[in-house]
Amino acid sequence: MSVPDLRPYLRSLDVATLADLLHAQAERDPELWHSLELRAATHAGDVTEAHRLLDTAVSDGNLDYTAKIGAVLDTVRRLLDAGSRADLAPLARRAVDDIAEMLDRHPAGDLGERLDRAVELYARACAARPPAPEPLADWILDAAFDGRAIALADFAQALGERGVDRIKSTVDEVLAGQPAGHRLAVAERLQEEVAEVRGDVDGLVAILSAKPPRVDVSLKIVRVLRAAGRHGEAIAYAARALTPHQTEGEELTLRRKEFDEEPSVVTYAALRTAALDAGVWTAQRTSALVRLRERGNAEEIVGALQRDERPDEAWRAAVRFDASLETRLELAVERETTHPAEVIPVYRTHLEQLIELKDPKAYQEAAKYLKKLRTLHKRADAAEEFTGYVAELVNVHRRKTRLIAEFRAARIALPKG
Repeated sequence: MSVPDLRPYLRSLDVATLADLLHAQAERDPELWHSLELRAATHAGDVTEAHRLLDTAVSDGNLDYTAKIGAVLDTVRRLLDAGSRADLAPLARRAVDDIAEMLDRHPAGDLGERLDRAVELYARACAARPPAPEPLADWILDAAFDGRAIALADFAQALGERGVDRIKSTVDEVLAGQPAGHRLAVAERLQEEVAEVRGDVDGLVAILSAKPPRVDVSLKIVRVLRAAGRHGEAIAYAARALTPHQTEGEELTLRRKEFDEEPSVVTYAALRTAALDAGVWTAQRTSALVRLRERGNAEEIVGALQRDERPDEAWRAAVRFDASLETRLELAVERETTHPAEVIPVYRTHLEQLIELKDPKAYQEAAKYLKKLRTLHKRADAAEEFTGYVAELVNVHRRKTRLIAEFRAARIALPKG
């Protein structure tokens, strides 16, 4: 069912009416409410109110925390986009640290995506108003070894030579201690990223060449040499290193060409199979997803991530790229047991669309979904929120007697009167 464009109607309303509508919606949407609060408080660049909101957020329940942190991130982005002269780095960094702490306690919901957003905003804020490079380097090191995915290149401008030198000296010390497992993997990744940030082609090639022989490593060496304009060396290295994988390479080249010409779930799956056989799927996957996102088809992005057996990323992509309700419902069925709070909005939207059909069978189906929502609210420790939702639903549709009768038949407790 197509959604009508309400903007022409909204533009016809006077300011007072629009203000009342927005205020009423904000009362039902905590994140919108906090965003409007911060917009009013930070119009002059003062972010004191945003810090105060974070003070209260960590002690709140998970749902309210998500709303508050979302409002803070929206505020940081808005001020950065507007070219604010305020130093937003401390606020952005605090948001990153707070979200990471909350994720450790509650590894669910969309906090992972919000953490990625916060890191991106912190990098932008550091570039706009660079902090002292050594403390920034220490923070990046701590975050990396704690398991957070932070790309050194995003902070290179703010770090400068002093910050990058500090990271390199620390990484060298860690590697000299012959670490193992996670600590070794992080140190080696940072070692590569330092060489890339510095433009040290010979150093990066030496680091990569010291790794066990793999096709993806060899391809990266070729790309590094070509990017530096050293085409002769790149061709010679490729001839030496990649000849044994010529058949796999030809298959991969063909599947990549097909995918680039027509990015879709089908061509993505074929590319994935060829890249896995060649041992280069990690590198291919990143660029393939970028290509799908450039195309902007939410269904293809979600479908590709489902084929890749990444349900959490598929869910985040469905939300971020506004996938169809049908797609979100399909994902919600698989997600409702482990993430009940996340799927509640999807089922609410579906229920309300069923009601708008004004059909007896649709009303019966709506009652079934209302029962499902009752169960999900209980699992999410939000039973009171369900009571409020039912009261609002009944108030809005009180004249639809057949619908109300179906709710009663489903044994939903309705408000008196």
